[in-house]
Amino acid sequence: MRWSTAEVARMARVSSRTLRHYDHTGLLRPAGTGHGGVRLYGRPELRRLQHILLLRELGLGLPDIGAVLDGGTDETAALRRHHARLLSESRRLRRLAATVARTIEEREGGEEMAAEELFEGFGDGPYAAEARERWGDTAARSQRTVAGWDADHRQAVMAEGADVNAQVAELMRAGTPVGDAAVQEAVARHHAWVRRFWEPDRQAYIGLGELYVDDPRFTASIDRTAPGLAVFLRDAMRVYAERELD
Repeated sequence: MRWSTAEVARMARVSSRTLRHYDHTGLLRPAGTGHGGVRLYGRPELRRLQHILLLRELGLGLPDIGAVLDGGTDETAALRRHHARLLSESRRLRRLAATVARTIEEREGGEEMAAEELFEGFGDGPYAAEARERWGDTAARSQRTVAGWDADHRQAVMAEGADVNAQVAELMRAGTPVGDAAVQEAVARHHAWVRRFWEPDRQAYIGLGELYVDDPRFTASIDRTAPGLAVFLRDAMRVYAERELD
């Protein structure tokens, strides 16, 4: 017995895009393909998907889930790491709550806070307020996600992003077209990296690529890897989004 992507998406209450992403990243490969290239899943794949969704419900990220399912790490160890991140975020929120309490006290006539105390507990980056203005709840969720990471995890994620940019830059220097399979494979890695922060659909991912070029701060940062990379990445992201995303 085999089920199509649409049937599995309906049964598991996930999107077809999610299943395609799991396939691209190797987290959940279909058992085979049917007429017209339709992905087909068997019962072993359904059981693996069930385990993926269970671990996702427990809060594990996709890299940790993949490592658990493929035997690269112990499930309990992965849960312990996630627990540590939650505790770190809990401590940050307690510091933030204390900052708010002291602010209330000051405004009610209490002792004036030191300037640096005004920002105790905030986990936002330098463009956080602007991001919330532009993207609202999406930015807020992304910021909460990042705030829950410990220093090692944050450094690993940033290093992964730099590695993706370096891979795309190498292909750009070689004159590879943005629609080439090698470029699109690299962009799939980029999309997976972005999903560590938030879940972009087709238009959002295209919009992110446009932002890389329209905002000189993003352009300058990306082009430090290679001049012209921001434009090349934007164009490659559009191709990927139109082919792969809903």
